[in-house]
Amino acid sequence: MNIPNSTLPRIVVIGGGFAGIALAKKLKNKKVQVVLLDKHNYHTFQPLLYQVATGGLEAGSIAYPIRKVIQEYDDVYFRLTNVQEIDTKNQKIIAEIGELKYDYLVIATGSKTNYFGNKEIERNSMAMKTIPQSLNIRSLILENFEQAVLTTDVAEQNSLINFVLVGGGPTGVELSGALAEMKKAILQKDYPDLDIAKMEINLIQSGDRILNTMSEESSQAAEKFLISLGVKIWKNVRVTNYDGRTITTNSDLAFETATVIWTAGVQGALIAGLDGKSLVEKVERIRVNEYNQVAGYENIFAVGDIASMESETYPQGHPMMAQPAMQQGELLGENLIKLIENKPMEAFEYNDKGSMATIGRNKAVVDLPKYHFSGVFAWFVWMFVHLFSLIGFKNKAVVFLNWVYNYIRFDREGRLIIRPYKKKSFTTFTSDEV
Repeated sequence: MNIPNSTLPRIVVIGGGFAGIALAKKLKNKKVQVVLLDKHNYHTFQPLLYQVATGGLEAGSIAYPIRKVIQEYDDVYFRLTNVQEIDTKNQKIIAEIGELKYDYLVIATGSKTNYFGNKEIERNSMAMKTIPQSLNIRSLILENFEQAVLTTDVAEQNSLINFVLVGGGPTGVELSGALAEMKKAILQKDYPDLDIAKMEINLIQSGDRILNTMSEESSQAAEKFLISLGVKIWKNVRVTNYDGRTITTNSDLAFETATVIWTAGVQGALIAGLDGKSLVEKVERIRVNEYNQVAGYENIFAVGDIASMESETYPQGHPMMAQPAMQQGELLGENLIKLIENKPMEAFEYNDKGSMATIGRNKAVVDLPKYHFSGVFAWFVWMFVHLFSLIGFKNKAVVFLNWVYNYIRFDREGRLIIRPYKKKSFTTFTSDEV
């Protein structure tokens, strides 16, 4: 990998997401050599991927070059590669571009879409975990409408403008709301020769309420907002299959649709090489202690979505969200220095600052530790928090100006088919490769 030799301890970090970037910032100009690896050369602000998918933002406004983050850091290097395996015996990682030894290894690979083993759903539905996937969804949505104006077959036309989102978590809820606003304010103008009133947005949730990780009050408010926008919500329904045309469920309910967006679950993005005892089955997360040390290893750590730190409060590990990832990354940066200096490390305690979701224009829900609120004020809080969390002044400015323009003009000028999307024939792939 052409990394210079150093007398300083080498810390290899796999992943440039929220946890990896937070860790790198904490190690800035410390007496260590840091090597950051990622298969993309940019950090993605994932909470706004749905706005890229629906034309509200361009991809560049929620991405930030990793090399720009670290360009003023001493003895910190970035390499663009996909890590394939961890050789724990020889303390090295094996990647597409070569091998690299480590003194300390941090796994911050994040998560990927969980299809629960259903290969046909994986082949025919759309995931939204990366920028390329969001651009694919945007292209497919617009291409479907372009195809709909060409066909005289009513059933085919209805299938092309019928959208089904599987999973009633924040991603499914926010994407449903964005699609509903496109239907209300944009699509009827773009496609006057289509009966946009026939467009359906169906949100399927396997549980008894949407946003089930938030409060009951927020869940009810979000459902009310979505229904007012025309979204059809189907609760206690589990999707069993999707063949590219028809969704079947565990009930008599079925949907004819050309577009299914799968947001029903996530799992850790594992790398081969760790002992099986360190892994949590089904969710494919890595079991860690209170210092984020991987079970069975002293110099290997995991942070963020990939890490499962089980406790009484969080028996299944912390929620796979940005806040736990950033907090773990920041503390681990401090703890690695303490470990190197033979000082006691500090145990991680998650500071839950709350959660939120936006449903559309002037509609959002916010859960704080002691307060729950919804509506216009919640919407402004959501916008402020997301703007503040973006990396880079330019990204903050561009996103803010886009939001102001969209609010005033009821428009989304990013509805461009930059690259046509065609579904691949079925092969074995991970969701991040779609």
